[in-house]
Amino acid sequence: MTITFHLNGVEVSLPDIEPTTTLLDWLREDRGLTGTKEGCNEGDCGACTVMVSDDSSARALNACILFLPQLHGKSVRTVEGAAAPDGRLHPVQRAMVDLHGSQCGFCTPGFVMSMITAHTNGARDHDDQLAGNLCRCTGYAPIIRAAEAARSAPIPDWIKADRPFIFSEIPRGEVADRGAEPPSARSAADLPGATVPTSTPLRPTSSDALAAAYAARPTATLIAGATDVGLWVTKQLRDLDDVIFLDGCTDLKDITVTDSEVRIGAMADMNRVRAALEPLHASYAEMIRRYASQQVRAAATIGGNIANGSPIGDNPPALIALRARLHLRHGDTRRQIPLEDFFIDYGKQDRAPGEFVEAVSFDRQPDSLRVYKLSKRFDQDISAVLGAFNVTVVNGAVTAAAIAYGGMAGIPKRATHVEAALIGQPWTDTTLAAAQGQLDKDFAPMSDMRASATYRMETARNMLARYFADLNGAAEHVLEVAQ
Repeated sequence: MTITFHLNGVEVSLPDIEPTTTLLDWLREDRGLTGTKEGCNEGDCGACTVMVSDDSSARALNACILFLPQLHGKSVRTVEGAAAPDGRLHPVQRAMVDLHGSQCGFCTPGFVMSMITAHTNGARDHDDQLAGNLCRCTGYAPIIRAAEAARSAPIPDWIKADRPFIFSEIPRGEVADRGAEPPSARSAADLPGATVPTSTPLRPTSSDALAAAYAARPTATLIAGATDVGLWVTKQLRDLDDVIFLDGCTDLKDITVTDSEVRIGAMADMNRVRAALEPLHASYAEMIRRYASQQVRAAATIGGNIANGSPIGDNPPALIALRARLHLRHGDTRRQIPLEDFFIDYGKQDRAPGEFVEAVSFDRQPDSLRVYKLSKRFDQDISAVLGAFNVTVVNGAVTAAAIAYGGMAGIPKRATHVEAALIGQPWTDTTLAAAQGQLDKDFAPMSDMRASATYRMETARNMLARYFADLNGAAEHVLEVAQ
């Protein structure tokens, strides 16, 4: 498997690379590019942030959980490539210097690359863009001031050159690794054109190719965004002998919204899912904003979040409350099941060897969905409890209800007894109290480091009360406190 990409404007070709080599390790150990720092090595601190561009966007990603095959056909910028070849600083770098945005400097390269990516994309929601970068000494105020100061500066030519340079050349072939050759040394027209296969058994370029490869190798590990699998390598030190990378399956990245249905391909990243859902179900979109950083959302996929079957995955309860359908494929055989039926028991899902998640879909519906996430940190933290509520009230009576929780059982689970206590009843305090009393029949939560069983149950009841207040028009948002 030969990987070809651009690094700071120079084409790199890596034949026979170990598939689970992380970009961070390769940069530091093979290239001596130590500006990209190793902090947590699990995608939480942002010290290893790099900018990765393809034909659709520029994304800030965590190099520590980004495997080299995920970079094929893309362009990577590290902090060493932030400035121009002649040494001119990027406007973000200049603003960080002028506004004293760095002290010890360990986190600074990651901040700079997140800010450069945001600047390239014209993003101005700086608090959100930098939520995945941690600073322990400077504090965020001067860093935010630097981001604001740089936002009106034009995108430098050497940053804009990444996309047309790489995407016009890499599909035509591969070249030898040119190592330290300066970015200005060669133009796109100089690149030779030895043939590179567009698909390999490790990196299929369509869902059809994936179906064939996975049916033939059903014990292989599928790698989508690697935000979970990456930690198997960096933290658990697992050897993944047989892997299939899904990033090349562009047809699995489609999101289709019609008048009757929303269908989200399994490889759609969570930033795109959030953007698609925001006008339809704003509460769900806000939960996505909170549950991971910009870097993680740009890599994580909705299919991966579902397929790993975590009892504290935040997407499944929301999708279950939307009565979502899961689309599975094995070879040429496809099947569709209610998403809630996919989760059988802790660590066990209704997915046969060689079968993969192709998409998830749900019907268009009025926005009565609310998703409430409880975690120790407000942003970028694992949920202790997540509740998703979707109740239809007509003429003061409940006509339909779909309620699901995460963190309350070994799987994301629907609260069927609560739903039964609501349906057909008036939407009143009395009905609410009766429904809250049914939670003990639906769940027997455990105690762990995030919350006790008693606290989880009390929180689940309170979330139902919050939803009741929300649908009745009462102020309930925990951040909207009036004096």
